[in-house]
Amino acid sequence: MPEDQTRGKKSASSLKDQDLVSRALNGDQSGYSLLVKKYQKGLHLHIKRTIGDFSGIEDLVQEAFMKAFKALDSYSTNYAFSTWLYKIASNHAIDYKRKKRLATISLDTPISTKDGEIQHEISDDTYRPDQSIEGGQRTTIIQDVIDQLPPKYNRVIVMRHQQEKTYEEIAQELDLPLGTVKAHIFRARRLMYLHLKDKRDSL
Repeated sequence: MPEDQTRGKKSASSLKDQDLVSRALNGDQSGYSLLVKKYQKGLHLHIKRTIGDFSGIEDLVQEAFMKAFKALDSYSTNYAFSTWLYKIASNHAIDYKRKKRLATISLDTPISTKDGEIQHEISDDTYRPDQSIEGGQRTTIIQDVIDQLPPKYNRVIVMRHQQEKTYEEIAQELDLPLGTVKAHIFRARRLMYLHLKDKRDSL
């Protein structure tokens, strides 16, 4: 569980976190890596307690880290970094659970009314003629970024997101420790985020 700061006195762990945050904000990649290493297992357990165990939990953990690092400049040292990080993870997990629940509503299931059963009818007001073109452009841009990744990062991203392999399958196929696979995928996503951030207007 995240450590708390009591009576205004910061623990050695909190002070260390603040140093790592400062390093990360200054572009030191080891700052990011050490924070991930420190909190990855705890965040996994935290999300598991929040929404239950399922095969995509590792993705949620890494997505929570990415959200936190993206907003790192908004972190206030008045609070423990762990408290701030766990709050982001909780919100991300709850959002995922909410979207998952909405996605399970079947539009083919009729609605029962006093006059009988009626089908769902949802008007499509989102159609735009250029939508498929824009979607294709977005896919091309993302693929270009994937192609530019270093080989060890490119292959794990392709296996995870295009071939839809599990972390365990990737580790077995590449003969790598599971922790190394997770680290490579996290760093690959970080590099992709940095590249895509510069192309935001094109997406």
